Amino acid sequence: MTSQTFDAPSSAPPVLARRTVFSGWTLATLVIAALVALPVMVVASRVFVPTNGVWDHLVQTVLWEYLGNTVRLVVLVGLGTAVIGVGTAWLVTMCRFPGSRVLEWALLLPMAVPAYVMAYTYTDLLQFVGPIQTGLRALFHWTRRDYWFPDIRTVEGAAAMLTLVLYPYVYLLSRAAFLEQSVCVLEVSRTLGRGPWRSFFTVALPLARPGIVAGLALVMMEVLADFGTVQYFAVNTFTTGIYRTWFAMGEPTAAAQLAAVLMLFVLVLILMERWSRKQAKFHHTTTRYRRLPAQPLTGWKAAAALTACVLPLVLGFVVPGGILLEMALRTGDERLGRTFIDIATNSFTLAAIASAMAVTLAVLLAYGQRLQPTPLLKGAVRVAAMGYAIPGSVIAVGVLIPFTHLDNAIDQFLRATIGVSSGLLLSGTIAAVLFAYMVRFLAVSFNTIEASLGKIRPTMDHAARVLGSTPGRTLVRVHAPIMTGSLLTAALLVFVDVMKELPATMIVRPFNFDTLAVRAYQMASDERLAEAATASLAIVAVGIVPVILLSRSIRKSRPGGA
Repeated sequence: MTSQTFDAPSSAPPVLARRTVFSGWTLATLVIAALVALPVMVVASRVFVPTNGVWDHLVQTVLWEYLGNTVRLVVLVGLGTAVIGVGTAWLVTMCRFPGSRVLEWALLLPMAVPAYVMAYTYTDLLQFVGPIQTGLRALFHWTRRDYWFPDIRTVEGAAAMLTLVLYPYVYLLSRAAFLEQSVCVLEVSRTLGRGPWRSFFTVALPLARPGIVAGLALVMMEVLADFGTVQYFAVNTFTTGIYRTWFAMGEPTAAAQLAAVLMLFVLVLILMERWSRKQAKFHHTTTRYRRLPAQPLTGWKAAAALTACVLPLVLGFVVPGGILLEMALRTGDERLGRTFIDIATNSFTLAAIASAMAVTLAVLLAYGQRLQPTPLLKGAVRVAAMGYAIPGSVIAVGVLIPFTHLDNAIDQFLRATIGVSSGLLLSGTIAAVLFAYMVRFLAVSFNTIEASLGKIRPTMDHAARVLGSTPGRTLVRVHAPIMTGSLLTAALLVFVDVMKELPATMIVRPFNFDTLAVRAYQMASDERLAEAATASLAIVAVGIVPVILLSRSIRKSRPGGA
C-alpha cells in the first residue's frame, strides 16, 4: 500500500507524519528522554577526560579478559534463557498437562530470587564441604583425589546461575506474545498441512518474535550489568572492572570509559537485532480473534512437558528457596524481626511507585516515537533506554553528580539572597532513589511496551485519526485495551527488579533507609548466609503475591477473555 492511499481531504488530520512536528507529544518525549538520559550522559562525558595512562594500562592488562568473559556470559545466558523461556511459555500456553495451570505463575518465581543470593546458596550446596560432596565421599568412601566435581565458581557456573534467575524475562514476554495471538492464524497453517510443531516454528514463533527479542534484550542487558554473581565467582567482566576501577583504584574517569564501552556493546546488540529483521513487520493480519485452544497431553508427552517446566522451577526456586528456608529456621536474622515491617514496607512502596512511573514514562516514549518516528526521537529514546546496561552504582554516581550541583546552586542562591541554607533538597532523598530507578529500569518497561505497540497495525491509528480522535484519546481508547497484558507485564518486571536492586539503592538512599535487598546483601557479603536467608526469603514473599495476581491478569487480558 503506497503512501498515496492515505491522502485525505484538508479536513482530515495528518497521521503518523514522518516530518518533525514539535507537538506536545514530541516535546514531552524529548524532555522525558533528556531527563532520563542525563545520568548516562554525565558518565559518558567522562570519556573525553584524560586518564593519565590508566586506560592504556587497562587495555594492556585486563580489558581483553573483560571482553572475553562478558561475551561468553552473554552468549551462554542468552541461549539458555531462550530455550527455557520460549519452550516453557509455549507449553503452558498451548498445552494442558498435570500442573500446567500452577506452572503458569510458578515459573515466574525465580524472578524474585536475587542472583547473588542464588550464587551463595549453590556455592554452599556444591562446594567441597557442602552436603552433596560430603554425602558422595561418605557413601562411596572417596577421598579428595578419587573423584572429579565441577567447579561452580567459573564463567559457566555464573552463566548457569544467571540463566536460572533470568529465564522468566523471556518466559513472561513470550507467553504474553503467544496469548495475544489468535487461533485463526494457526488454523490457516494447519489447513495447509503443517503439524503443530511446524506451525509453532513457522507461524507462532515469528509472530511472537518482538516479545521474545525484547525479553532476550533485557536478559543480555541484565547480564552485562550484573555484579554480585560475577564478583562472588571471581569472574572478571566489564561490570567488575568498572567497580574495581572506580571504587578500588579511585579512577572514576577510567571507570566511566569502561562503562561507555559497555554501552557501546549494548548498542551494537540492538542494532544487530534491528538489522536482522530489516523491514519485516509482525502485525496480525486478521481481526478474527478466538481463544487459543489448549491441547491436552497424555502419557509420555505429558511427562516430558511436566519435566521440562518443573526442572527450571526446581533448580531456580525450590532448591535455593529450600536451602534459605532451612537456614532461616535454624538460625536466621534475629535482629530483622524487630524492623521487618518497616523494611518490607520500604521495599514494597519503592517498587510499586517505580513500576507505575516506569510504565507511564515508557508508554509516553513509545507512543511519542510511534507518532513521530524521526531519527531525532528514535535516537533520544534509545539513549534514554541505555541505562539498564549500566551498573547500578555507576548510575547512582551519575544521578548524584547533577543533583549535588543543583543542591549546591540552590543553597548558594538562598544564602546570598535571604541568608538561609536549604541543605540537601534532592541528594539522598526518595526522589533521587526513584529517579535512579527510572534511569536503571526504564528499558525494562519500554522494550515490553514497544514490542506490544509495534504489533498494532498503523491502519488503526489512521482510522481513529480520520474519525477525529486525538493522539491521546487514540492511545487510551484504542491501544491501551489491546496492550493490557503487556502493560501488566512491564509493571511486574519493574516491580520485581526494584525489589532486588542493590547498588543504586545503597548509594542514593536516605540515611537509615534500608530495603530487604540491602539487608540481604549486607549479611551475605559478610558470609553470614544464614542471617541473609531471612531477608532473602522476605523478598520472595513480598514479590510472590503480585507475581501470581499479575500473571493471572495477563492471562485474562488476552483477546477473547480468560
